[in-house]
Amino acid sequence: MLGGQYYLIAFILAVIVVWFTTPLINHWGRRAGYVDQPSARKMHHRPMVRLGGVSIFLGSLVALLVVWNLGAFGAMSTKGEWEVWGVVLGGLAFFGIGLFDDLFDLSPFSRLLAQVAIASLVWNMGVRIDFFTLPFLGNLVYLDILSLPITVIWLVGLANAINWIDGLDGLAAGVCGIAAVVLFVLCLFMEQSEAALIAAALAGGALGFLRYNFNPAQIFMGDGGAYFMGFTLGAVAVIGLVKVAAMATVAVTAVLLPYLVLAVPILDMSVVILSRVIKGKSPFKADKGHLHHRLINAGISHRLTVLFIYALTLWAGSLALGFSNIPSGWGFAIGATLLLIYLGWQVWRNSRNVEEQD
Repeated sequence: MLGGQYYLIAFILAVIVVWFTTPLINHWGRRAGYVDQPSARKMHHRPMVRLGGVSIFLGSLVALLVVWNLGAFGAMSTKGEWEVWGVVLGGLAFFGIGLFDDLFDLSPFSRLLAQVAIASLVWNMGVRIDFFTLPFLGNLVYLDILSLPITVIWLVGLANAINWIDGLDGLAAGVCGIAAVVLFVLCLFMEQSEAALIAAALAGGALGFLRYNFNPAQIFMGDGGAYFMGFTLGAVAVIGLVKVAAMATVAVTAVLLPYLVLAVPILDMSVVILSRVIKGKSPFKADKGHLHHRLINAGISHRLTVLFIYALTLWAGSLALGFSNIPSGWGFAIGATLLLIYLGWQVWRNSRNVEEQD
């Protein structure tokens, strides 16, 4: 296992880089006119620069390059090195797709085609889902030729799921930051040092960005930031958790952990797609059917909506900690459950007050 200083360096460096670069990017974006204009579907009421993902990407990349130079990845096998390069280069490519869309407005088909192509290349570099487990039975089912399409669906789907929940100030950054921290703890416990390092850098980038992105936001992350964080979270989950389930010393429940950690964006996207299909609409046509839209429409304040979804993410992640048998994991899950109950009660009380006023 690596020394704890590497993880701390990666996290702190990412935070520092994001803190110092975000104002510069915001200033340049306003001068260049790269802003997101208000509309009936969107929740903001003034033009906002949508290039904050540049700082998140730079922070994470600089952090990883520094710890790499310090020797943090030095003990990797050739196979492990290819997987790490797959995550880093894949994250770069997904960021590039999103940034290009932020600047020049790509068509949905072009974005999807590029994402599928990159995810397929990353699969070829070893970032792949080769098996799944039957819940509570403990049996591994190997996917064989289905490995490629399932891996692509996972990586592309998660990148877009994070992009879809990026509808309120601080929402996507906070959800990704929480998920990255949970993934970091799980990967560390599973002795997957490389995946834990990437998760630490991503957590620093996401949480550092909240300084400028939490309500009231000064800047948006844009598609570049959302695609980068969504892909990287999905890829870290694959190399850090899914693959270790094949080891005799690790319970096969490890295969299920990523779905718990990332349950909120996954379920939000799944419910929205299903509701659109049922209504006879295109699943890719934007609307106000997401969880955060529903809470806002029920009269819940912007901040309480974001905090409640944070609590949901933390609660789902805490269940992953408990099921992985991490010491005090279930104790943490109890604390997260109490927090969720408290914020859920606040949401219910506020919605009732709105109904009474109407």
